[in-house]
Amino acid sequence: MESDKTNLFSVLDLDVKVVKDALKEVYDALEERGYNPTNQIVGYLISGDPGYISSYKDARGKIQEVDRAKIVEILLMEFQKNNR
Repeated sequence: MESDKTNLFSVLDLDVKVVKDALKEVYDALEERGYNPTNQIVGYLISGDPGYISSYKDARGKIQEVDRAKIVEILLMEFQKNNR
C-alpha cells in the first residue's frame, strides 16, 4: 500500500537514539562490574580519558564511537525537554 505522505528523516532523532543506546549499554556494563556508572561516565566526558570506562562488554569501545560533545549536547537537550 502506497502513501501520499512524505516520510521525514531526522538526523537528530538518529543521533539521540545512538547516544541513548550507547549510554545505556555502557551504564549497565559499568554497573555490572561494580563501578558507579555516573561517576565513571562523567569522568570520561570531562577528561576524554577512556580509562574511566571499563572494557567489559566492549563498553569502552561503544562510548568511544560517539563524539563526547554529541553526548553532552543530547544529555542537555534531554534535560531541557524533561524540565520544561
